[in-house]
Amino acid sequence: RISPRVKLAQVERAFWLARSAHAGQLRKSGAPYFTHVYAVACTCAELNLGSNAIAAALLHDAVEDTEVTLEDLRRDFNPTVALLVDGVSKIGALRFESAEKAQAENFRKLLLHMSKDIRILLIKLADRLHNMSTLDFLAPEKQRRIARETLDIYAPLAPPLGLGRGKWRREALAS
Repeated sequence: RISPRVKLAQVERAFWLARSAHAGQLRKSGAPYFTHVYAVACTCAELNLGSNAIAAALLHDAVEDTEVTLEDLRRDFNPTVALLVDGVSKIGALRFESAEKAQAENFRKLLLHMSKDIRILLIKLADRLHNMSTLDFLAPEKQRRIARETLDIYAPLAPPLGLGRGKWRREALAS
């Protein structure tokens, strides 16, 4: 059941832009890249995050991986969608030398982003959840790094946000 808060026209525009922007791109599994952003958007819809967050989930990789710009998103959607996409991109770009440094630095940056809009973190958690379900197609070392990062950084953030069930799914996928 779709929340009455969801503006279907906005979500539909984001759907078609994401589908077009990611056309021809494939995941390591060989699946069309669009299946990833669609899965993230579905998780956001299940969480009743509203049309701006669902649109941002559909577009969360478009600025990094395609010709779509933040200015395009501001103009064609609204500043909130652009803010959410930008925040998710910035969190995803964080890389660290050690788990201890990663945890401290990531929490600091996550809190900064959360102060702008908690939906940034929720979209990132949905993104990580889907990425964890497709780890089999990555090199073993990359699988271990992503799984460790998920256990150390993302999974502990889920319960305070009311995402306990998802935390257990992430932990099961990470082991």
